[in-house]
Amino acid sequence: MERSLTIKYEGLALAATIHYPPKEECRGDRKLPLVIINHGFVGNRIGVDRLFVLAAREFANQGNLVIRFDFAGCGESEGVYGEHGLDSMIEQTRAVLDYALGLDIVDPMRVTLLGHSLGGAVALLTGVRDRRVKSLALWSPVGYPFNDILRIVGRKTYDEAVTRGSSDYLGYAITPAFFDALMKHQPFQETQKFPGDVFLVHGTGDETIPVDYTFLLEKTFWLRGEGRCEKAIVFQADHTYSQGEHKKELFKATADWLGGFEQRQRDWQHWSI
Repeated sequence: MERSLTIKYEGLALAATIHYPPKEECRGDRKLPLVIINHGFVGNRIGVDRLFVLAAREFANQGNLVIRFDFAGCGESEGVYGEHGLDSMIEQTRAVLDYALGLDIVDPMRVTLLGHSLGGAVALLTGVRDRRVKSLALWSPVGYPFNDILRIVGRKTYDEAVTRGSSDYLGYAITPAFFDALMKHQPFQETQKFPGDVFLVHGTGDETIPVDYTFLLEKTFWLRGEGRCEKAIVFQADHTYSQGEHKKELFKATADWLGGFEQRQRDWQHWSI
């Protein structure tokens, strides 16, 4: 079952969809693991080729409670996207966490942020700042927010935003403050601060965000004193996993990792002893 809802953030209504597991998974007082999906730059909670719709349904069928939402100014949410930088996206994600953890069916010890592309950077930065986040699943994550988004929109768009106070990109008005916020955050330098488990996925055919980022992120995550990091590389997959076979591989790898929580906990305890 799934239903639409709105979540309030600083007077704005963020559009969201919540996916429930099958009824047999919701019996009694059983608490459900939570997955919150963060979409990427100028995206929405549906995703390219319905990526996030299909993912949410798959993970809900595996027993997770899943929420996907539109950042302010995207999809059906209120607001102007270009006026909300990375800091705002972090706080919007925390507002969704507030809502989700207010549900009595959620297991607070199994809270995963799943972020794609720029949403991956937002997920990591949120997890560092909010200890309610217990694990991260990062799909084709942005590594250098300013450089990566500048490469996508082009130098002309950036220069126009700086000189005119705003620039149009695909119908979105992007402000200098948006770019300034991108410049301020460096995900690679934040990895050491997140204590939970991490799952990384990237396609070798990604021409938007280099697959090398995921290998570098894996190394930095493994330098931590706690938390494990695993990765899956999808051969020839593009940035949005547009081919059906690539989606299947992405969903299966992520679902297997989400479902392996208890085993990872047992393994970690044995390793610690």
